[in-house]
Amino acid sequence: MAKAEGMSNAVLNGLAGASGGIIAQIITYPLQTVNTRQQTERIAKKARVLIPPDRSRATTAGGTIVQILQVIRSEGLGGLYSGLRPSLFGTAASMGIYYYFYQVFKNKAEAIAVARRKKGRGDGTVGIFSWLLVAAIAGSVNVLLTNPIWVLVTRMQTHTQAERKIMEAKREALLREASENSLMESTLQDKLDELDSTKPHPYGTLHAAREVYKEAGITGFWKGIIPTLIMVCNPSIQFMIYETSLKHLRVKRATIKQGMKDVTATEVFLLGALAKLGATVSTYPLLVVKSRLQAKQEIGGNTSLRYSGTLDAIFKMIRYEGLRSFYKGMSTKIVQSVFAASVLFMVKEEFVKAYLVLADKSQKFLLNVVK
Repeated sequence: MAKAEGMSNAVLNGLAGASGGIIAQIITYPLQTVNTRQQTERIAKKARVLIPPDRSRATTAGGTIVQILQVIRSEGLGGLYSGLRPSLFGTAASMGIYYYFYQVFKNKAEAIAVARRKKGRGDGTVGIFSWLLVAAIAGSVNVLLTNPIWVLVTRMQTHTQAERKIMEAKREALLREASENSLMESTLQDKLDELDSTKPHPYGTLHAAREVYKEAGITGFWKGIIPTLIMVCNPSIQFMIYETSLKHLRVKRATIKQGMKDVTATEVFLLGALAKLGATVSTYPLLVVKSRLQAKQEIGGNTSLRYSGTLDAIFKMIRYEGLRSFYKGMSTKIVQSVFAASVLFMVKEEFVKAYLVLADKSQKFLLNVVK
């Protein structure tokens, strides 16, 4: 019976997590799109000096709001939602898988803690290290199963950016050819006008999948898996802060007001924000490396800005772009992830509360009917 209840609890938390994740994703997706483009923008330190800034480069230096408006002007509102469908599917799958396994392992950790107390060891509560381990295991399972989805989402979010880089490379090649072969100015201008009028190719999920497979085969769908697995510490830190803060708040509430152990939706929102802020700041450089690896690599003739693996990406980013490249778009990410996590936690907790209330009412109704 206890095992069945534990499994039901895990399924409930999985569904609640998926629901909260989808709602948070829809609300914050434009910020996520802009942030991914900020992370994957590759401009070598020398290039900043030698290449005069144009309109496309100017948006990189601008604020998040400026970049959002630029995307709307050049690509329409749909540009902010590139890859939304696979992202929603990925969010539902990721949150569902994560919360399901998190609850399964959490139940086991709590059962072990109770068993240890009966043997005279510990106070029956789960320690911080155990919370970290539970979150890390659940996160690893989630990453291995859902990484292909996020590779496709990253490709779709950065497709226009990659196309722009390709056009820049072609423009530079034309200018170089004109200077070397004394190309007529009218001919050169015609070719440049034709290049400028070229629109980005339509880019759907299947197109992105074919491109990834063509570039690297089946293993391409697990690009960035190493930094992503290392980043499992992000939700581990997040949930450690969240669970510890929530436990402390409930204990304090129970001491001040007898029997009032439930926290409000607003308090859950704030605890979720605090937890995600701490996790995001500490692991952001890994997120940038992961996005760089998952984005399209063939974006120009500069091989110094292409990466064959995690270490290659780290060394080249340090050498050609400097340490600041690891924190590109961090302010955008903090706003997006903190708000998304807050919404997710709030919706999840309210979903679980509503289900438990309905289940309790249903049980009482059935008992009355039986009587």
